[in-house]
Amino acid sequence: MPSDPHPLDVGLLSPVSAGHDAAVSDAAVLDALVAAEVALVRALASVGAAPAEVADDVSSALGWTGAGEGCRGHGLDAADLAGAAVAAGNPVVALAGMLRQRVPEAARPWVHRGATSQDILDNALMLVARSAADRVRDDLDRVEAALTALAAANRDVVAAARTLTQHAVPTTVGARAAGWVRGIRRAIVRLDAARAELPVQLGGAAGTLAAFVADLGAERAAELPGAYAAELGLRPTDAPWHTERWPVTELGDALVQAIDAVGVFATDVATLTRTEIGEVSEAAGGGSSAMPQKANPVSSVLIRSAALRAPQLGATLHLAAALAVDERPDGAWHAEWPTLRELLRLALGASAHTASLAAGLTVDREAVARNLALTDGLVVSERLGIVLVPLIGRERFTALIRQAADTDLADLVRALPEASGLDVDDLLDPARYTGFATTFVDRLGEGENR
Repeated sequence: MPSDPHPLDVGLLSPVSAGHDAAVSDAAVLDALVAAEVALVRALASVGAAPAEVADDVSSALGWTGAGEGCRGHGLDAADLAGAAVAAGNPVVALAGMLRQRVPEAARPWVHRGATSQDILDNALMLVARSAADRVRDDLDRVEAALTALAAANRDVVAAARTLTQHAVPTTVGARAAGWVRGIRRAIVRLDAARAELPVQLGGAAGTLAAFVADLGAERAAELPGAYAAELGLRPTDAPWHTERWPVTELGDALVQAIDAVGVFATDVATLTRTEIGEVSEAAGGGSSAMPQKANPVSSVLIRSAALRAPQLGATLHLAAALAVDERPDGAWHAEWPTLRELLRLALGASAHTASLAAGLTVDREAVARNLALTDGLVVSERLGIVLVPLIGRERFTALIRQAADTDLADLVRALPEASGLDVDDLLDPARYTGFATTFVDRLGEGENR
């Protein structure tokens, strides 16, 4: 029998997010739902519809802590609400009834007044998303800072670039790290844009605000969405978005891009930590249950697990958006909730682990140099061809490179009469053929990718 009678996901099968997902827990969602209901009462008072004392009483009874902070200490239990939510297909119907029982009798008619379930739940998810996105953003800032420092420290460390898994031409460790930084920076830009656009939702039964117009009059009803947005700290909109799901898909896309960016970094690290490569190492490798000599790149593995799952979650959000029919979706909207929450959860965990990974990553420069020398100069064969092909022709050059598999390349070049005037050591020096690799590192300081 399970030790916990409640079916609760504590991260046992999702170690990437375990300990990092409190911002998207059921408790956090419940707090946001209550905040959305309280904020509506406060907005009604703000436009002069509800009495000010009603807003104060509701705020006090349900633990309102301020715009952007939400509600705490409301006394509701997420498990109880989840059980009550099944009958209506969403938690808001049951929530409204529970809240009315917790506020003074005179305030009860103002709870959930004129709103529909989607108004409250969409706003709650925007609040949860904002909180989670802020945490992800903080971690991405830490990643950017650590990797920028890593790039600068290894600006001139020449390494073998790899394309399609094979040694290609020389690069630098700094240039490789600069590529990671640029990916992180672009992800930050996208996440900032999506976070800034998180909108308020208020449309009533079918998105026309008809109940508010009838109840409050057209003037106050027109002012209400803006007042509601101010209470929640969300962006005002000119119309409801019950079936226009761009706020969810744009946020989802930004989260997927952020996880993509950290996933690329983690995948490179996992490759470079292989025993036979060994160019980098994590600060603390994880052990093996069977092989005590192993130091597994656990952080990289966990981050990659998130990167492999995130795109499918993003695709589900787009599918739900495409099937958001009529004026209120039947099922497509419901499919968004756990999908967006899981995507936020993965982003929280992946970004936190990446921040730790980036801060503790070390470069083994001896291993970098050893790997660079594995092909005995063939890593600069592209440069060699640029110089020699005009002198000896393509066919002889190709034959020369084939010979280099068994013979020292420098000796072969020196034996060419046509190469008598060349500085062969310089020509075969990988450090002399890194192009703009160091420039790309220097440009990080100019912030041109932000």
